[in-house]
Amino acid sequence: MTEGNKQLPAVIGADEHSRITQAILDFVSQIPHSKVDTSSDPEAEARKLANRAAQRAALTAGSLALPPGPLGWLTVLPELIAIWKIQAQMVSDIAAAYGKHPALGREQMLWCLFRHTAAQAFRDLVVRMGDRLLFRRMSYAVAERVAKRIGVKVTQRTVGKGLSRWLPVVGALGVGAYAYYDTGQVASTAIAMFGGDFDTEVDEAPTAVLPKEHPKRGVVHTVGRVARKVVKREHPPK
Repeated sequence: MTEGNKQLPAVIGADEHSRITQAILDFVSQIPHSKVDTSSDPEAEARKLANRAAQRAALTAGSLALPPGPLGWLTVLPELIAIWKIQAQMVSDIAAAYGKHPALGREQMLWCLFRHTAAQAFRDLVVRMGDRLLFRRMSYAVAERVAKRIGVKVTQRTVGKGLSRWLPVVGALGVGAYAYYDTGQVASTAIAMFGGDFDTEVDEAPTAVLPKEHPKRGVVHTVGRVARKVVKREHPPK
């Protein structure tokens, strides 16, 4: 490392990677509400939503990237979260424009936000069946594994973006331009998904068994492996 850049972090450490991974998990735990109505031309409406969101993302990222040097590194994670918030609201609004907001879950949100960044992270989560996407339900363990894979890619990208913090103004313009492009990629994934067919794997529900009456035990209701006894009484207790 040369004298001129001796203060420049060469890599983002494990702690920063863990923070990014946890931020991803926290971020997709709630789906933003949308005030957008179902559109008669959802694709055109989605393009408008995408353009507005991309402009906001560029302005937000560029503003946060203005502090030079070490101060700039402190804005990296806040910038990511701010951009994800804009993009997540955009995905929610696009879903609403297509009339599919009720079908938007954390699996679909992860796919829209990060598919273009880390496609391989979704190989255990999304199955393509012709033109249809089938999303598997995520347990916390699966969500954590996917978030870690995404976090690796985001961390690698963040290192490159962090270098621009040492070039104020010029760096801010570059970061803003990338945020604009990145938001457009998220929008394209969302439009393709909501404009096509997708399903979410349904968890197997326990089989309900009709109540059986026992002459001494009363009525026993059985659902799956859980049984509950309801005692029959001919007369109210005295």
